[in-house]
Amino acid sequence: MQIHLKTLGCRLNEAELETWAQAFQKQGHQITRQAENANVVVINSCAVTQDAARKSRQMIRRIHRDNPQAKLVVSGCYATLNQEEAESLLGVDLVISNKDKDQLVETTLSQLNMSTMPAMSTEPAEISLFTRGRQRAFVKVQDGCRYRCTFCIVTVARGEESSRPVQAVIDEINELHNQGINEVILTGVHLGGYGSDLDNTLSDLIKAILAHTDIPRLRLGSLEPWELPADFFELFDNPRLMPHLHLPLQSGSDTVLRRMARRCKTEEFAAIVSQLRQQIPHFNITTDIIVGFPGETEQEWQDSYDFIKQTGFGHIHIFTYSRREGTKAAGLPDQIPEATKKQRSQQLHELANEMKQQFNQANIGQTFPVLWEGYSEPLPNNQHRVFGYTPNYLRVAGIIADTEVVENKTLMTKLTVNDESFVLGEFL
Repeated sequence: MQIHLKTLGCRLNEAELETWAQAFQKQGHQITRQAENANVVVINSCAVTQDAARKSRQMIRRIHRDNPQAKLVVSGCYATLNQEEAESLLGVDLVISNKDKDQLVETTLSQLNMSTMPAMSTEPAEISLFTRGRQRAFVKVQDGCRYRCTFCIVTVARGEESSRPVQAVIDEINELHNQGINEVILTGVHLGGYGSDLDNTLSDLIKAILAHTDIPRLRLGSLEPWELPADFFELFDNPRLMPHLHLPLQSGSDTVLRRMARRCKTEEFAAIVSQLRQQIPHFNITTDIIVGFPGETEQEWQDSYDFIKQTGFGHIHIFTYSRREGTKAAGLPDQIPEATKKQRSQQLHELANEMKQQFNQANIGQTFPVLWEGYSEPLPNNQHRVFGYTPNYLRVAGIIADTEVVENKTLMTKLTVNDESFVLGEFL
């Protein structure tokens, strides 16, 4: 069978797709990048916002319209929160909720009566990761969240916290490394809560990975800035753990953070950032900010803006608040007018770009090992531009001859010029 995998949303959804791809292949099926050629299409949906839920519905309808003969399996947060609606959409054959998605492959094969081909499953298969055009792998280590931030529907959709055993994570990383992957990113809904149900911590997991795998680059996905283990910061002394963290701040105003039910005050956030930057030069901190949260006064917005500017970030994901039914924030008073949210968003986008350029410029002249990717752009004179990432997650562009190949190689590169969207580098 030809299987096509599609996702909307977070890196955790990406990690789940990779796990399913590997499992389908072990059962003798093939992964295809063309949805129109697939016998089965699996969609990992999203519902983090009302717009994400709408896009999930649109994707389901489009996939069915383009390939009406394919069996259509829908999972993810939209399918979990709106199961009856998802099941009623034209073309949907099977809906699998988040709590059952660990058995998605087995359930799909059995309920859709798809015969497996054991003889084929023993033959070398095209690596699913590269079949979908990836040069790094997301590894899911944890699901669910015990907290209830007032704006978040994901914790409802994902359920209680559940951590994968350390050995299972190690085995998956070793398998990926054997396939040629040189960087993995650990992901979870509440990554910092890893091990809460296993009597260990995220630090324990990282130490075990560094000790029992040879993966050259280990990166952490989005990490809430609380509950960090006491020995967490010293882990970055190991050069295999990449000096970049995405720490969602959401607001730089403590009163807004209280309404959001966030568990990290600005003072505590600033202390974390300071410790990381003192320990490792050029440590990159990126973040999420919600603009126009209910009740956000002009003073709160100014306090937030000032704190963000004072902290400095390499990149900011900016979200304009929109009501999400099922969350506490949807019922809060003093919803912010759209025009005000738009003005604040524009102001923050300008600041974010300014800070990004400042961080890029601060790295010019430095030399880093850059992991180069497969994507390239043609240039005159039989050359092409290739792209890769530094350990601290700066996007670097280099120029090589058309006869050269650097995909999935890690090469020492000196950063030379700060461009608008990337940094130019010279190979050493």
